[in-house]
Amino acid sequence: MNNHIANSINKLHKISVAPMMDCTDKHFRMMMRKISSNALLYTEMIVAQSLIYTENKGKFLDFNPEEHPVSIQFGGDSPQILKEAAKMAQDWGYDEINFNVGCPSPRVCSGNFGASLMKEPSKVAKCIESLKNNCTLPVTIKHRIGVDQEDSFDKLNSFVKEVANAGADRFTVHARKAILKGLNPKQNRTVPPLKYDVVQKLKKINPQLLIEVNGGFTNIDQCIKALKDFDGVMIGRSAYKHPLIWSEIDQKIYKENYETKTASEIIFSLIPYIENHLKKDGKTWDICKHLINLVENIPKAKIWRNKISNKSIKKELSIDYLIKMTLELKEMGY
Repeated sequence: MNNHIANSINKLHKISVAPMMDCTDKHFRMMMRKISSNALLYTEMIVAQSLIYTENKGKFLDFNPEEHPVSIQFGGDSPQILKEAAKMAQDWGYDEINFNVGCPSPRVCSGNFGASLMKEPSKVAKCIESLKNNCTLPVTIKHRIGVDQEDSFDKLNSFVKEVANAGADRFTVHARKAILKGLNPKQNRTVPPLKYDVVQKLKKINPQLLIEVNGGFTNIDQCIKALKDFDGVMIGRSAYKHPLIWSEIDQKIYKENYETKTASEIIFSLIPYIENHLKKDGKTWDICKHLINLVENIPKAKIWRNKISNKSIKKELSIDYLIKMTLELKEMGY
């Protein structure tokens, strides 16, 4: 349990790193926190029902104090279960709670949560209400601009108004609709066209709401431009696959005078964390699968990544070897 005092929604997060299944675990978030001190980080989506009925709550809820500000994302459709989940999130020390109404996974939708819930705005409103009434944390929502054929602007605007009335503090809008039949989750991230103009119209009609845009952002300059129209920008796969591209977030977005870190500096700063993880019987691959994405677009990057990957997977990677390989990066100026 964490004793950190949660950040208020009034501390506006201009940049956030999207919740991504099998990606945004606590090790990745620790790495991203070395890249930016200010970006809001998210957990992977946690199914509220699984959390409530498991004995090992820490498996879902544990995070490192250094990760703040961090938001926990829940999936579910039961106000009663979300009530209990909200209390746990607050007790554990999270900065906010996010409700998932955007995931297009068939497994998620078959459980009647994720993007399919956009078709039931009153149920979503009840879920938001339950979360709000059982904690003092900001409660936010991530959703699409539409689902299947229910993709008119009127439906979107009506959905947002109903959920806002239930108490949602911020709306993160993925500027694509979700197609639940015919496209898999990966295709749903690229095939439906991005329609930033729809989200712009939503913000224009609802200027009093905090609206963050998500989808397709691959560099900081795009984010700076988008921040002229929106309250925040959520970045996703680009942050995971190319984390070092985002090393100037604090300087360019938050106007803070930090020196941009190199890949070697970030890895060296994580050595004590990796050592501690290994003392707890963790595996180097748990962390190195994220670290290797720091090393790209430099001489012999692929060779460096392969050496670290192979030794990690075979459980042969020692801290000394990682330091040796990272010194090689430093000597090249990376």
